[in-house]
This record gives sequence, structure tokens and C-alpha cells, in this order.
Amino acid sequence: MNTNAPEQIMTPGRRLRCRVLLLSLLFILSPASGMAAEAAGGRIATLADTAQAFHAVAQQVKPAVVYIHVRKQMERDSSDAAADEFFNDPSVQRFFGDTETDRKKDSDARNTSYGHGSGFIINAGGTILTNAHVIDRATEITVRLVDGREFAAEVIGKDGKSDVALIKIDADKLPVLPLGDSSSLRVGDWALAIGSPFEMIQTVTAGIISATGRSSVGISEYEDFIQTDAAINPGNSGGPLVDIRGRAIGINTAFLTQTGGYMGIGFAIPINMAKVIAERLQKNGRMTRAWLGIGIKDLAPDKLRTLQLSRQFASAALVSTIDAASPAASSALRLGDVIVAMDDVPIAGAADLRNRIALSDPGSRITLLCYRDGRQFPLSITLGEK
Repeated sequence: MNTNAPEQIMTPGRRLRCRVLLLSLLFILSPASGMAAEAAGGRIATLADTAQAFHAVAQQVKPAVVYIHVRKQMERDSSDAAADEFFNDPSVQRFFGDTETDRKKDSDARNTSYGHGSGFIINAGGTILTNAHVIDRATEITVRLVDGREFAAEVIGKDGKSDVALIKIDADKLPVLPLGDSSSLRVGDWALAIGSPFEMIQTVTAGIISATGRSSVGISEYEDFIQTDAAINPGNSGGPLVDIRGRAIGINTAFLTQTGGYMGIGFAIPINMAKVIAERLQKNGRMTRAWLGIGIKDLAPDKLRTLQLSRQFASAALVSTIDAASPAASSALRLGDVIVAMDDVPIAGAADLRNRIALSDPGSRITLLCYRDGRQFPLSITLGEK
């Protein structure tokens, strides 16, 4: 006899109560289920929109990005000279049966290297922005467009101190990459890097702006880098970093690595700096910089305490040296002065002030807001040329 049988019997009343409970649960759960599905669909739609935005930017930008192949003259050392002297000996030449043409080819081969990088077209007449280190010591520069055409390029000018170069090809009606405003960048903004890493032409990577105003990285003399986690590798140098609207906001320049490959920290020269340098290279064939004639450094916390300055001065710059016969020497600026702003715009440390002075026009007049002995005062100085 089954003692559990009475518990399995479903009476009409109990059956009714179960139906009511089941309907109630369905009534409660069905809206939540629908909302979850609707939310998931919304998230998928958002991801699809983001992917479509990346695709649209890539298609818009890629025609203006170029691959640069460079033949370079290697620096000769003492061993090269000794080898040439040995093989130029007449008795050695007779032994090997070398002709003068053969010897020249061998010597050229020993002293030639090849490099590659990227660049982007900034006007329809064939002017291209890239890095100075991409074309450094180049004896031959070849530019390949997205449509496969190749052109020999000439150097308009290069500036090793900022690692910016301007080259030109003989072509017209070319696609142009519009230049954005790097001063408006915010940490967290989307960014795309486009170039030819490891000679993989027209590669697009995406990431965000990780930081701005990076200096003391040790890459160039004048640094104000945009930091990004968009993948940058060898061969990306000179290519554009673009925003989500397809405007160039920087020139991809370098990356930090312990392995030789991408590790999530890349650097780009801000396009606002590159614009000024490109204009001067175009005009003069070289970079001209303004000169004030001071040495400056950031204010360390202990220096703030010594000078009894509040934290609001943490981004100011301390005047540590003044060059003789410089614009600063003939002004009222003194050692130990603290510079807070330039032309009514607060500075973001010594590197920022140094860059802003250097990018000013030689002969222009600037106004520094200084702090000395507990008081602030403006000081106008006419800049010289470095």
C-alpha cells in the first residue's frame, strides 16, 4: 500500500489554485522577460552602430593614408673603411677578379638599408605628413597609394627635434585627410590608428585616448604626446591617429614595449603641434622656433612647501636658469620666478610652457603671468629665434 497516494490526489479546488498561481507567475515574469530581450536587443544594436561607425571612418580615411618605403644610407664605421681599403688593394683585386663596377655594387650593398613606415596626405597636390625618423638618411623614398600607384617622393623639410617631416609626390587630385583639433581631446575618446605595421598595408586598429600631454618619454626633444591603446607597431610610424569623425588628431610615432611588439601604450604627436611645424617646413624648408632663453623645471612638492605655495601652483614652472644675451636676460624675469600662465592660458608644467614658447613665432610678443615674493604680476617679452 502506497502511503503517499493521498498527497498525489489533485482536488478541484487545489487544481484551481494551481492554475491561478501559474497564471500569476506568467503575468509577473513575462514583462521582465520581454524587457530583458528588449535590453539585449538594444545593446546589440548599439554594438552594431559602433561597428558601423568604425567601418565608415576606416573607409573614409584609408584612401588618404600611404605606405612609405625608404632606401637609406647606413653610417660607415672603421670596419667598413678597413674592408674597402683591403678590397681596393690591386693584388686583392687580381686575386678575386673584381671590376670597379663590382666593387662599387658590393660597397653600396654593404652600406644600404631599407625601412618602411606610413604617412597621410594633407593636400590634393601630394603633400604628405610623416615622422622624421621614417625618412632619416633616406637616399630614395617611394610612396604607395591605396590604389597601388607608386611615386618617388622628395623631402620638403624635416624636424628631428619633434620627429615631424613633410614630403611631396608629383600627383594631383589626391584624397585628403582633414585635420582635427587635438586640444579638444578627452581621455576616453575613441581613436583609430591606420598604417602599415610590419608592412601589412592599410591596417586599422581601434582604442581610446589614454592620456594627453605626455612628456619626458625620451622619444624626442619637444614632447607633448597623445597616449593611446590603439595598437601601434613598427611600420605604423608616420600614420594618422584619427577621431571617430575621421579627422587626424595625431601622427603615430612610437610605442613602449618590453618584447618588441605592442603592449598597449602608444604615442602620437598632437596634430595641433604638427600643423605649426608643417607650415614652417613648407615655408622655410626647416623648422624655426621662438627663443626666450630660460631653463625651467616643474615644481616638486618640497619646492612648493619651501616657497609656501598652494597646490594650485603644482602645474607652474620654476625659472632655474637665464641665458646671457637672451630676450629673458633683458627683461624683468628673475631666477626663482614661478611662471603660472602664458597669454592668459594656464600652463600644464614646464614641458607645456617650453613647447608653447617654441611654437610661437620668432619676434612675437608674449605675456607671462609670474609669481614672486607673494605677488603675481604680468611680464611681456619679445621672443627671439632659436
